[in-house]
Amino acid sequence: MFEQVRAVGVLHRAGMINLFRPDQVLASMRAVRAYGPIAGPARIAARRDADAVAVIDEFGELSYHQLDRRSNALARAWARQGFGADSVIAVLCRDHRWVIDTMLASAKLGSRLLLMNTGFGATQLADVAAREGVTALVHDAEFADLVPAGLTRFVADERLEDLITDTDGADLPVPRRAGSLVLLTSGTTGTPKGAPRQVRSPLAAAQFLDRIPLRHGESTFLAAPSFHGTGLSQLILTFALGSTAVLSRRFDARATLAGIAAHRCTALVVVPTMLRRIMDLPEAVRAEYDTSSLRVLFSAGSALGPDLGNRATAAFGPVIHNLYGSTEVAVATIATPQDWRAAPGTVGKPPCGCRVRLYDDAGKPVTGIGKQGRIFAGSSLAFSGYSGGGHKEIIDGLLSTGDVGHFDEQGRLFVDGRDDDMIVSGGENVFPGEIEELLAAHDDVVEAAVIGVPDEEFGQRLRAFVVLRSGVAPDAELLRAHVKANLARYKVPREVVFLDELPRNATGKLFRHKLI
Repeated sequence: MFEQVRAVGVLHRAGMINLFRPDQVLASMRAVRAYGPIAGPARIAARRDADAVAVIDEFGELSYHQLDRRSNALARAWARQGFGADSVIAVLCRDHRWVIDTMLASAKLGSRLLLMNTGFGATQLADVAAREGVTALVHDAEFADLVPAGLTRFVADERLEDLITDTDGADLPVPRRAGSLVLLTSGTTGTPKGAPRQVRSPLAAAQFLDRIPLRHGESTFLAAPSFHGTGLSQLILTFALGSTAVLSRRFDARATLAGIAAHRCTALVVVPTMLRRIMDLPEAVRAEYDTSSLRVLFSAGSALGPDLGNRATAAFGPVIHNLYGSTEVAVATIATPQDWRAAPGTVGKPPCGCRVRLYDDAGKPVTGIGKQGRIFAGSSLAFSGYSGGGHKEIIDGLLSTGDVGHFDEQGRLFVDGRDDDMIVSGGENVFPGEIEELLAAHDDVVEAAVIGVPDEEFGQRLRAFVVLRSGVAPDAELLRAHVKANLARYKVPREVVFLDELPRNATGKLFRHKLI
């Protein structure tokens, strides 16, 4: 009960609900229960402030009222074609208005929404579509060649727009059950797994708003794609707050700064690789754009290294909000700018409604400052199992994140690396993240990755892959000496390989298996 009361206070402070208008609070709760976490908030915003700008994309602005009518029309058109509560509607699109139309329309039908990764190949797409039982696919024209034969398809900016334009946008009956949502895991190896979500309470938003000062009526630039939990969660929060979501089909560092300046965005949502590209712009280029409106730089999806976070803080001020979680556990911890200033690299503390604990390999709790353990987390947003079967390891009701980490004396969490990325070299356990961060902090280096490769004497030896700044000559011994001066001898890479870029997926996750 205490957590629920605290959550209500968090939402009131953010302007998401008004405790002095209990009728509005009840209406919000009913809308989320009836339409789910995306369409519910958008519907409430359309009734609270119909003319407020909901979405800005390359085609211009759409108000909440327009979104409501467009999604009503699309849902009605699909219902006439036989789609409904038993349908699975998939999306393979870059971010634009038709993605939002599809999200809202599927919820108004009570359908299951499946968000596909735009980095998929044809085999991955076909495998996921078959496993999830996809009824219809909404896709951009550029992905037409990937769509499996026989699957009902709608090209987003052609056929979908025709359906919306040619159909009545009046309200529809409430679906017999709220639509659900399936997010896909990153899929850095094999076919991505489906992680269903079923959010029934608006109080879940407090897990973000407790530590991230987003407020009603602002603007958020969503650089992270909406098919990923990072972008989707912040899109949902934007609608819940009645704010404006600024969308972009493709990430471009300079265009992102221009968008922040043009729309006076108070929040920017990125994955760390996007932030790195922004920070790699010449300082004179960054200075061309007025980004003083930014209060929140929200980073999630992969590790934010201390050097990159510190550079961003120096450029934009104390705005870093570093979220740690996963597709399965959702939110685990969030670092505020104050946390970051005190302990660069931290992922912060659990917000309202979240719990995090460390356990050893035997499943026993790990306690004590600086002691390393496997990270387990839990909240009301955690998933209940993969759609294709299987689950994450559970201890005391908490889900494994697959990472190892430790707490500092202030209770701030640090992620030391992936449990399965651990390298055993000469009998010593090495997590590559520490070495990667140290290399990335070198003035000559853009980013780095470290893996273990077979070695007859040591079992495994360390091999570093490094991307250098433009114009810098490769010097493996210089970088090895840099590591040796700062870390234990057994953490010094035996080999250094120079690359033009590291292999990553669309959300910035590193493909370690492609490094050899």
